[in-house]
Amino acid sequence: MTGFKNFILRGNLVELAVALIMALAFTAVVTATVDLIMGLIGKVGGQPDFSAWTPGGLLVGAWITAVISFVIIAAVVYFLIVKPYTVAKERYFPSPEPGTPEDVQLLEEIRDLLAAQQGRTPPTV
Repeated sequence: MTGFKNFILRGNLVELAVALIMALAFTAVVTATVDLIMGLIGKVGGQPDFSAWTPGGLLVGAWITAVISFVIIAAVVYFLIVKPYTVAKERYFPSPEPGTPEDVQLLEEIRDLLAAQQGRTPPTV
């Protein structure tokens, strides 16, 4: 029973569940946006759904509709999720300054002090 409790209370599992719930909720937004944009394409082109288009008897229209939907979904996800998330993350949690991390600097200082105590010249990096 302890193993099951540890499995359920793992941080990654909870984060994954929250991500799945948020993704499912966001699906409605993305679907509505795709329908809106496909409707706009339909107003311009006269046909919002190309599924019925079969030149030469081939179901090319279904493929065209799927490709257009995919591109629209990718654009919506990028511009409404990825881009704002990246900007917010960099604003509130900026990347560390380039250079040697503090823990490495501390280890180098300890190395140099030990080398000085033993009468050696500290190595240069």
